[in-house]
Amino acid sequence: MTEDEAGAWIRERFGVSRETQLDHYAALLRAEAANQNLIAASTLDTLWARHFVDSAQLVPLASDASRGTWLDVGSGAGLPGLVAAILLDRPVVLVEPRTRRVEFLRHVVSELRLPRVTVQQSKVESYRPTNRAAIVSARAVAELSQLLASTAHCTDSSTIWLLPKGQNAQSEVVAAQTKWQGVFHVEPSITQPDSGIVVARGVRPR
Repeated sequence: MTEDEAGAWIRERFGVSRETQLDHYAALLRAEAANQNLIAASTLDTLWARHFVDSAQLVPLASDASRGTWLDVGSGAGLPGLVAAILLDRPVVLVEPRTRRVEFLRHVVSELRLPRVTVQQSKVESYRPTNRAAIVSARAVAELSQLLASTAHCTDSSTIWLLPKGQNAQSEVVAAQTKWQGVFHVEPSITQPDSGIVVARGVRPR
C-alpha cells in the first residue's frame, strides 16, 4: 500500500475532515522525531501506510462494542489510540508512563482539539478507571498473557480487545489460552499480510 493509497483508504471510510486531522498529526509526529524516538526513523516516510492505516484497521473490528471508553495501553506515539480518537466520536484514554511521550500526547490532543481524549501518565497496572473499558488496544507492548494480566482490572466481560501482535499472533493466543479463557480470533492485517491482530471477547482467568 502506497502513501496515496493509504490516504485514500482513510478518506473513503472516515471522510476528508478526519483525513485532514491525521495529516496534522503526521506533521506533529515528524516534527517531534527530532526530539525523541517515537517511531522508527525508517517509517517516517510511510506514516500513512505503516502506522495510520495499520491503526485505523482496528476501528471496524470494534463496530459492535458497547458504549464507553477506548483504552489504549502503552500509547507511546499515540498508535493506535490517537488514530482511533481522531476517527471515532468515543472517549479515549491513552495510558503511557514515560514523561516525554506523555507531554507529546498532550500536545497533540491540544493541537487537534480532541476533548474526548484523556492522557493518563502511569503504567496500566496502576491505572484505576472510573468505568470499565469497552475496547482495549495495545501495540507492541507485551506478550499476550502478560498484557491480559496487567490490564484485566480495567475490563469486564463485554470488553473487546484489539491487539496487533505481528507474526506471532496465533502462537501467543495458544500460549495465553492455558491461563485465560474467552473467544479469541486472529484477524489478518491489511498492511502486513504476515501479521495478525488478536481480537478477544469475554476474557477471564481460567
